Amino acid sequence: MKNLFTLCIIHQHPKILLGMKKRGLGAGRWNGFGGKVKEGEPIEEAVLRETKEEVGVIATGIERRGIINFEFNGNPEILEVHIFKADNFLGEPIESDEMKPQWFHTDEIPFGNMWSDDIYWMPLFLSGKKFKGKFLFGKSDVILEYRLKEVEEI
Repeated sequence: MKNLFTLCIIHQHPKILLGMKKRGLGAGRWNGFGGKVKEGEPIEEAVLRETKEEVGVIATGIERRGIINFEFNGNPEILEVHIFKADNFLGEPIESDEMKPQWFHTDEIPFGNMWSDDIYWMPLFLSGKKFKGKFLFGKSDVILEYRLKEVEEI
């Protein structure tokens, strides 16, 4: 069973905007902004809605950079995450019930306090490449296996 999700990272070289997740899946980790795509909702609308809800800004200049399927050992659910880059936004980033935003220099991304897959695909993202992949997690979010490849089109 596949569920669609979005993830938006605001990247204004040499910095990126991440949010400290305060509740739900990934709580206590830095991440981009996003969430589940609602029934019948276009993915591009979902990424804008989620970014507005989580950090109070309207992402502009969005571009889909990647699609990654996440699976968790023993769980039949697949999370298909569409990863977007936004190069700008309208409004000011604000803390919400779900996320606390913070800018990071690209040389100081807190990979030790993020999902363990981020260190694999983030370099492709930051260099402007498009990619597809799959990660299988075991207990304690240990990566059991993964595939990641650069693609021309998504």
